[in-house]
Amino acid sequence: MPAVVPERNLSVAEGGEPSLAEAEPPIGIVIDVVHDAGDWGSLDIASDAVMAAAGALAAELAIGGSEACVALSSDAEVARLNATYRGKQTATNVLSFPAARAFDPAAGVRSLGDLVLAAETVEREAKELGLPHEHHLQHLVVHGLLHLLGYDHEKDDEADEMEALEVRILARLGIDNPYAAAGEPLTSRRQKPEPPKS
Repeated sequence: MPAVVPERNLSVAEGGEPSLAEAEPPIGIVIDVVHDAGDWGSLDIASDAVMAAAGALAAELAIGGSEACVALSSDAEVARLNATYRGKQTATNVLSFPAARAFDPAAGVRSLGDLVLAAETVEREAKELGLPHEHHLQHLVVHGLLHLLGYDHEKDDEADEMEALEVRILARLGIDNPYAAAGEPLTSRRQKPEPPKS
C-alpha cells in the first residue's frame, strides 16, 4: 500500500492561524514499495528504510505531489532487466526507470518512475563497504530517486552535484557520508590516471 512521506507545510493567515484552505501542497513523495523477488529479510524494515530515504529526499528538495514505485527484487531479475534495457549482462545495485509521462493533470500527481533494487548485490556491497545494510539501501534509494528526477553522474560536475546532494540527504537520516565511509572523497572514483610521460 502506498504511503506518503513526510510532512505538511501550512500557510499562516494574517490573523496568525494556519488555514487549511491556504495550505501549501504537502512535501513528500507517495512511494509504493513492492516485493518482487529476493531475500530482503524483514520486508517491514526494508520498506520503512525506503520510505525514510524518500522522505529525506523530499524534504531536502521540497518536493510534493509526486509518486514512485520501488521494487525490492533479486540479482537475477535485475540482471534480466539490465540486459534488456541497458545491454549489460550483469546485475547492478539499483536500476532507475524514469516515467515516460511525467504528470497526470487529472490526478494532480507527477509520476517519477520506478526503481528496482537487487537484494544480493545490495547486501554484498554493504558488507564490502562495512556499512549497515539499511544505510546502504537508503543511499541507493536516494541515488535512484535522484536519477528519476533527472540528476546524473556522467560528467564530473554533474557527479559532484549529485554526490553532494546525496550526502546532504543522507545526513538528514543520520547517515555519514557514504563516500568517506568507503575511503573515497567525492570525486576520487572519477579521477582519471595521468597519461604516461614519454
